[in-house]
Amino acid sequence: MASLSLAPVNIFKAGADEERAETARLTSFIGAIAIGDLVKSTLGPKGMDKILLSSGRDASLMVTNDGATILKNIGVDNPAAKVLVDHGSDEVKFRQDLMNIAGTTLSSKLLTHHKDHFTKLAVEAVLRLKGSGNLEAIHIIKKLGGSLADSYLDEGFLLDKKIGVNQPKRIENAKILIANTSMDTDKIKIFGSRVRVDSTAKVAEIEHAEKEKMKEKVERILKHGINCFINRQLIYNYPEQLFGAAGVMAIEHADFAGVERLALVTGGEIASTFDHPELVKLGSCKLIGEVMIGEDKLIHFSGVALGEACTIVLRGATQQILDEAERSLHDALCVLAQTVKDSRTVYGGGCSEMLMAHAVTQLANRTPGKEAVAMESYAKALRMLPTIIADNAGYDSADLVAQLRAAHSEGNTTAGLDMREGTIGDMAILGITESFQVKRQVLLSAAEAAEVILRVDNIIKAAPRKRVPDHHPC
Repeated sequence: MASLSLAPVNIFKAGADEERAETARLTSFIGAIAIGDLVKSTLGPKGMDKILLSSGRDASLMVTNDGATILKNIGVDNPAAKVLVDHGSDEVKFRQDLMNIAGTTLSSKLLTHHKDHFTKLAVEAVLRLKGSGNLEAIHIIKKLGGSLADSYLDEGFLLDKKIGVNQPKRIENAKILIANTSMDTDKIKIFGSRVRVDSTAKVAEIEHAEKEKMKEKVERILKHGINCFINRQLIYNYPEQLFGAAGVMAIEHADFAGVERLALVTGGEIASTFDHPELVKLGSCKLIGEVMIGEDKLIHFSGVALGEACTIVLRGATQQILDEAERSLHDALCVLAQTVKDSRTVYGGGCSEMLMAHAVTQLANRTPGKEAVAMESYAKALRMLPTIIADNAGYDSADLVAQLRAAHSEGNTTAGLDMREGTIGDMAILGITESFQVKRQVLLSAAEAAEVILRVDNIIKAAPRKRVPDHHPC
């Protein structure tokens, strides 16, 4: 009779790895805790910055305390860590709520020393959107020089490019054709091909044929009845001369993001073929001209079709300061855009977390069985936020959180942490406000990520793919 072997059977390829049961759970918990420890020191008005260094040929340095940027740029190998990474009617009062929310968002950023100035910029930019929440209409340009206080909001669109040589520098009632097309000849690219000629006259004939094809393409573009041509790719000297002779402003090599945004704000579409002018949607604006910012010339589009479009020009002494200022301002714009869609607000400074923790604790006291233990743990997790904020500010978190908990137990539902004075303060008086929509999404995302991690009982790492040698090179 054949014997049955009880030896474990390996069903994975060589190089694959598997973690089971408690080992898998422990790995998940360690990854989640590590991510939490990495970003929690950035929270609060006195949160610390991180220096992110990238290695390799394009090594760069980034100084930031923006949690999303940190998680996006770090190399994460732990699977649980990857789960966390991936994852009003009164206009005056509404505007003040927006100012408070923007100020609260910027208070923990580099811009905190210019908080009032950038709060005003962010609120004015978002209110121009008229409730659409389309942040693509807000363009941010960074220019070295000056100080952060020199940053300003421009009502229009700025393109960081220069107008071509011998072309009009100012155009009124502009009709704009935005394109992504190659302006040199349409060459057939064959690897290793050569063209041989037996005289310089033949070379001249080839060059003349290329110029004729360029001229033909320019003529097809001019048939659209435009006075401004903006191309994603290079235009080259000869087509530029032809546009200049026709009185058309030509702008070449506009970056892809700038072209996409320009098409949006001017009401045009990006074209790549020009055989049917009647099918091409042109952009329009009242005035195109050059402006100086610092030592650079930029192209200014005013009176664009999308009236809410605007540009925020950031000034600063170093590129690192400008990059961090852009990230900080982007955070504020995103929060404000969500608040415009849902005008409900909550108090910051740990006030809303303590309110939720108090409600969960009261429910746990009335709940029989093991569920009460889970509820208590959830309430404890909510109280960790004011604890971290106080720790980051260098205060006695145990004392402050105890005082805050007592204040809420006595019915003071607007009590929160005042990190300027290191005491318990009234968030309604201090104007420390946050978006209800953002706070709700943070809470839901955290709970869902925690549930995903807790349900893990097996981690399987696939074997790395081996490089197969290429025996058929070109």
